[in-house]
Amino acid sequence: MINTRLEVRPATPGDLSAVNDIYNQYVAETHYTFDVEPMTADARREWFTHYAGSGRHRVIVAVSEGAVVGYASSGRFRPKPAYETSIETSIYLAPESIGRGVGARLYEGLFKALEGEDVHRAYAGIALPNPASIGLHETFGFKRVAHFTEQGRKFGRYWDVAWYEKPLGAGPVEPAAK
Repeated sequence: MINTRLEVRPATPGDLSAVNDIYNQYVAETHYTFDVEPMTADARREWFTHYAGSGRHRVIVAVSEGAVVGYASSGRFRPKPAYETSIETSIYLAPESIGRGVGARLYEGLFKALEGEDVHRAYAGIALPNPASIGLHETFGFKRVAHFTEQGRKFGRYWDVAWYEKPLGAGPVEPAAK
């Protein structure tokens, strides 16, 4: 069972080394991210500049006994302006935190933080197979909307990716152009 004193809070610059360590383990050992080279500390700091303590784009961390044990983010889905109300979510956990409720606590915190923001849809791309991630996303109301075959190559083979979608707050609707 997860430590009941798990703290879920917005990430700070001081968390970035631990966030990077968690992510880079996935880069080196899994097909769950299609990065093939570890992210440098400088690249992680630049990545963090795309997030804030308010608005659509957030990074939150789970901290247990003083150590970051996972993080979740909501970032830009696509760069074109009409996609602004769509976000892509990501979640990564330290190996010892998998299956202990940390992912659920992170997503609870992330989606609570996004309440009231102008966000219409959340998307998550899941490299297959990954039953734990699929289960987490489905628990939070994500539905599979696409399955791309052999979308990425890593570790000498091609991997499929399933895309999941979650409706969020409606946000304002702009009038149609005349």
